[in-house]
Parts: sequence; structure tokens; C-alpha cells
Amino acid sequence: MTMLCVKAARLLTSKPFPFAFSSHNHKLRPFFSSFKQPYSASSKSQIKMSSSTPSQIVEHIVLFKVKENTDPTKVNTMINSLNRLISLDSVLHLNAGALYRIRSSPIPFTHMLHSRYSSKENLSAYAVHPRHVSVVKESVQPICDDVMAVDWVTDDLNSGDSLVPPPGSAISLSFLKLKEGLGDEVKDEILGLIKGITGRYGGIHQISSGENFSARAKGYSIASLAVFPGLSELDSKEEFVNLEKAIFRDYLQSFIVLDYVVQPSTSTL
Repeated sequence: MTMLCVKAARLLTSKPFPFAFSSHNHKLRPFFSSFKQPYSASSKSQIKMSSSTPSQIVEHIVLFKVKENTDPTKVNTMINSLNRLISLDSVLHLNAGALYRIRSSPIPFTHMLHSRYSSKENLSAYAVHPRHVSVVKESVQPICDDVMAVDWVTDDLNSGDSLVPPPGSAISLSFLKLKEGLGDEVKDEILGLIKGITGRYGGIHQISSGENFSARAKGYSIASLAVFPGLSELDSKEEFVNLEKAIFRDYLQSFIVLDYVVQPSTSTL
């Protein structure tokens, strides 16, 4: 057993938990949470919700840092325009809105988009689709001064799981930037430990993890996404987030942890 596994075993069996970090809400959250965030979704999204889960799913996360003092109507336009992209054939799931909380991040992101695809080819089709290109050019770029994208392939989702987290679900996102010189064996071990940590917490509805393949991830190579039924369940699992950081901190150059609440949809398209 490697030192990483030994450390994980000790932390998993130790009480009280030996490591903690601040979970105070980011100072921008009240400002951006005040924006209206309804989005338009075609009736096709309901079909997607009931479809069976493919053996592998491509996860696509985009983090946005909206410029300070941006007109709220422009932010609403960006969010609504992004969410309308759910109607594209290549998209299985898409939800965008303001971040609920930043637990740890060197960049003060304000909003995010989460979408899912059945293949890398479908993600590529989405990226170059004229409607997506238009939204980025007209609604995103003029008001954002930083954007980060993380993509990974996961086979963690169970066949019975819905691809669409229900509105009100709370999502905890973790992105790890590893120290230089660590090999693939360490990455594989970290991914295995993330899955093992998740199995310890019954309140997690869904887990997804994998190695990033996006060129826009700013050096973050390991990603994980945990879906909780709601904020109360997420907040009660503070130890889950702390445990990840405690186990991996000796291997990390940087660590991003963000919380997001899935926004409700409307069928106005």
C-alpha cells in the first residue's frame, strides 16, 4: 500500500476530523445571487431526463468571472442565452447560473455552466455550433474577464441515474492541480481514493470524477463532482470536502472547491 493509501486510511478512521478550512460564502455571492436566473428549455429536455444513462458520460464545466459592476440585465442575458443551448441535439443536460459558494479558489469565479454529452465528438459539435459560438461572442466575452473550462469522461454514473440533477440539487465541485513530476499512477490512485471517499457518505446522490482533457483548465488535471439532494445535505457533509483536501494536500499545487445549486427550468422555447 502506498503512502497515499496509508494516509487516506488513517484519515478515514480518525475522529474528530483533523483538518478544516473556511467555508464562508464568497463576498460576491449575495450580489450575484440577487439576479433572476430562470432559463428556457425545450420539451426535449424532459425526454433527456428520462433516458437511460450511457456507459460513459462526458462532463463539461465552465467557470465564469463576470466583471465587477456589470449591468445585471447583461448577466441575466448571458445566463438565459447559455441555458437555451439545452435545445442543441448534442447536449444531454445543461444548467447555468450563479455560484452558490466558493470554498477555495485562487480566482473569484461568479457563475458556472454544467453540461453532459454522450461522447467527446458531441461535446466538440456543441463547441463549434453557430448558436453556441454566437452566445459566447455576444453575451459571454463582453462581460467576463476570466473563463475556465474543465472536461472529463466518467463511468461513475449508475445506469439508473438521471443525467439531469433535479432543480434544487446542490453540487460540490473539486478541481485539483497536482505538483509537477507526479506520474499517471498517482493520478489513478487519487481518482480511486475520491471514489472511495464518496462511498463513505450515504447522502451523496451522484458522483462523477475523472482526468481533465480540456486545454482551458489552467493546469487543473483532476476533477470531481458530487450531487447532493439539497443544500442541507451538502452542508451536513462538510467533512467530505475537508477530507479530500486533507488526503491530497501533499500532492497539490492548487485546489478549487465550489458549490452550485441547480436552477429550475421553464418550457418557453
